[in-house]
Amino acid sequence: MMRRLQKEYLPHYTYDDYVEWEGRWELMDGIACAMVPAPLRIHQALAYEIAYRLRLEIEECEQCEVLGEIDYKIAEDTILRPDVVLICGETNERFLTKPPEIIVEVISKSTALRDEKYKFEIYEKEKVKYYVLVYPDDLIAKVYKLDGKKFDKQGVFVTESYEFEEAICKVTLDFSEVFKRYRSDS
Repeated sequence: MMRRLQKEYLPHYTYDDYVEWEGRWELMDGIACAMVPAPLRIHQALAYEIAYRLRLEIEECEQCEVLGEIDYKIAEDTILRPDVVLICGETNERFLTKPPEIIVEVISKSTALRDEKYKFEIYEKEKVKYYVLVYPDDLIAKVYKLDGKKFDKQGVFVTESYEFEEAICKVTLDFSEVFKRYRSDS
């Protein structure tokens, strides 16, 4: 029913439309999704902390980079903007053309369904090796690893470390350090 409504009544946008828009957007199956207002301070701080820690881990790796909020062009009508990515061997300057090794999404109430369901399915289908969902309200992270064709939940991390051993540049994230600043008991 929704697909029929979309086809008959809603505009179907593509990358060419998307690049002309002002503001922060994502494009999902041709549907424009606004990314406003800007994320809360803790959301931005956690994304930065994770990017920083991943960057330290790949110091010696010349083929990998850690980026925040870069366009990931899945198809002409699907462009997503993850909070943090670890990419290896990407050559396009405008947008990502291949699946990142690791994608991190910091969950907010307004994006939870999109990140946990829609993006989860897309990233799984695109064969992203690792998908990490970070929950600022609870100070936890859920790590998923691609196991063949499906994401397999590796666990819920609070103070533990996780080694991303399948990534081209093996990296480890210590979640006790990621969340340390925001814990009341630290």
